[in-house]
Amino acid sequence: MKKNDVDDYLQEGIYGSREINPSERKLFLGTFRERVVLALTKAQVMQGQGKTEVEQLMRENPKSRLLLNGNVSIRFFKPYKKLASKHNIRYTSVKNRDAKSDYGIVLTLDYAVDKEDIFIVEKNKKEDIKKKKPSLISRLFGKSD
Repeated sequence: MKKNDVDDYLQEGIYGSREINPSERKLFLGTFRERVVLALTKAQVMQGQGKTEVEQLMRENPKSRLLLNGNVSIRFFKPYKKLASKHNIRYTSVKNRDAKSDYGIVLTLDYAVDKEDIFIVEKNKKEDIKKKKPSLISRLFGKSD
């Protein structure tokens, strides 16, 4: 064996096998960003948002898989699990106490889709954008944004 092979073997034995993009995998509940079809935040899951979008994407992607954040109470996942069962989509609870993820649900495939818009903008934020108040400076000096 070459010295590099022995060093690699020892490093793997000590620290475990090397992972590709470990921070990305922790963020997206064990999958890569390029495989994600839809991601809902914990807050969106707790408020029950995005059910129609999730169902639509489950219909469009029958081979998808639903990843549920194990750090969120299971009671919030009941409607999403029901949708997954209805469309014969596998779902898995991912528990990793070391990983800090803002996502509650990730709908993913086993291959790359490179979908650009994987998030749902909350309805309240859309309304806030439309009803944006002029800033103090613009009100005082008559400038518009």
